[in-house]
Amino acid sequence: MRLDAVHRLAVVGTLVAAGAAALAACGSHPPPPAVTPSGSEASIPTQAAGARAQLAARAAAAQDRHMLALYTLTAPGQPPRTVAVVRANDDTWRVDVPGGALGGAVDVSVVETRAGLFQCSTPSLEQLVTGSCVRVADPGGSIAAAYDPRVQHPFTDWLDVLTDPRVALAVSNVAPLRGVSGACYTVDSTSTSLSAPLDVGIYCFADDGTLTGAKVSFGTLTLAGAPGEGPPTASLPGPVVAGEPLPTAAPPSPTASAGLGG
Repeated sequence: MRLDAVHRLAVVGTLVAAGAAALAACGSHPPPPAVTPSGSEASIPTQAAGARAQLAARAAAAQDRHMLALYTLTAPGQPPRTVAVVRANDDTWRVDVPGGALGGAVDVSVVETRAGLFQCSTPSLEQLVTGSCVRVADPGGSIAAAYDPRVQHPFTDWLDVLTDPRVALAVSNVAPLRGVSGACYTVDSTSTSLSAPLDVGIYCFADDGTLTGAKVSFGTLTLAGAPGEGPPTASLPGPVVAGEPLPTAAPPSPTASAGLGG
């Protein structure tokens, strides 16, 4: 019994000595410590880059989105309006803006077809207006600021800005706007240029590229119901006529005009 006990102690001592030697050998060349950037150095730029990429991907999907959708437009001092947006299967488009011209007195549409970019007065019994369109630019062109209702931009050329990595934008994730689904992002321009390439504000998109909401200079857009399928092409609401497009500003009142003339 005594010899067995001594033998077991000797075996245990040998194992302990071998384990200690192994630990010493491993400890002689420890792996270099991992360098972990601080939150201010890594997490914020990574999050910003991630938000920029997410927004660009959703805006790219929006460029390929063919749909017919209605949006509620709210702006300070104005009643809610319903904006109709058409992105047709042939990549033509149309945006109807109630009260988009003459200080809210006339409904207008901005339409781009293969023939050009048009500003149109929308037929309305209430306003006693017959529909007609004025060509203002070639396809892909722009409307002069005095005639531009601006509501069409989040569905058209501002998508080009959001998908262009060369444009200096600061993008971050933000909580959804009230009544808006999808992912929302704050967008600001980091350029020192006096003219920003798009309105700074909040833009919200569904996974399929549907703009679900936006809060920008002209007001807040909120998707009203599920979009329908896009039509084959976008149509003009009236014939093309010669003349000038309608300005967005209200015309001077007759009293003011008479005073100026006197």
